[in-house]
Amino acid sequence: MHDFEAVSLAALATEARNPASERLDELSTVEMLGVMHAGDREVVDAVGAEIPHIAAAVDAVAERIYNGGRLFYIGAGTSGRLGVLDASECPPTFGVSPDLVQGIMAGGDVALRTSVEGAEDDPSLGASALKAAGFCAKDTLVGIAASGRTPYVLGAIEYARSLGALTIGLSCVPNSAIGAAAEIAISPVTGAEVLTGSTRLKAGTATKLALNMLSTGVMVKTGYVYGNLMVNMQTTNAKLVDRAARIVAAITGLDRESAGRLLDEGGSVKVAVVMARLGLSRAAAESRLSTDGGNLRKALGES
Repeated sequence: MHDFEAVSLAALATEARNPASERLDELSTVEMLGVMHAGDREVVDAVGAEIPHIAAAVDAVAERIYNGGRLFYIGAGTSGRLGVLDASECPPTFGVSPDLVQGIMAGGDVALRTSVEGAEDDPSLGASALKAAGFCAKDTLVGIAASGRTPYVLGAIEYARSLGALTIGLSCVPNSAIGAAAEIAISPVTGAEVLTGSTRLKAGTATKLALNMLSTGVMVKTGYVYGNLMVNMQTTNAKLVDRAARIVAAITGLDRESAGRLLDEGGSVKVAVVMARLGLSRAAAESRLSTDGGNLRKALGES
């Protein structure tokens, strides 16, 4: 098994040496950073080529969420950390419950800061982590692995599929094991890293871009966005209160001061907007939004 794994890893594009950076330690600082930047520019096109697959994932995940499902990310190392990061940013950005989008990392939360040796090599641990989180058939699992072959992630995908859950494999190599195991494969091919094998670089950037698209696209599709405005955002500090007031002003045409007062009265962006646009009381606006599943555009009669 170890010999097989060694051969498999050596054959991966993410483990190959990059000819453009073979003299990296001999370059001037400006030249070194130029090589890195050139590599980063390749990442955008690699992710762009996967837009049809990301779109399929967005639509499939949105349908699951409409039907009461949740979105889970699972991964090890940088891949796991990026999943946890994306999940943790959904509640403040979109006002959703922390349970709706969850990130699971090989080795547990301690592995966010400290490497946990061997945690990614046992497929049963990936399945166990999903079981412990209460993962079920109506949920979606996004397995993330730059190399496309992390056993921990493969074990989780196998378990999720056994339940009938939707599975998505996000990796940075073509024809990966994770892509084959999942129903939908997202595979931006980022190639050899500037620092050989360091997939926190190009592969990590591609992963972050893909996750940005996936979670934002899902939230747009499920009604947490109006136009390009974060109408479901949480107002947990002064900066966010000011942003929320500006959003209310932009949608209603009110001046900033009036929008701020209405936001205080309504308690949230969406309620304040419905109150202003439809001339309703707070209770009536809340009732209308509830009837329309919290979708502002529907509540305003625009959809």
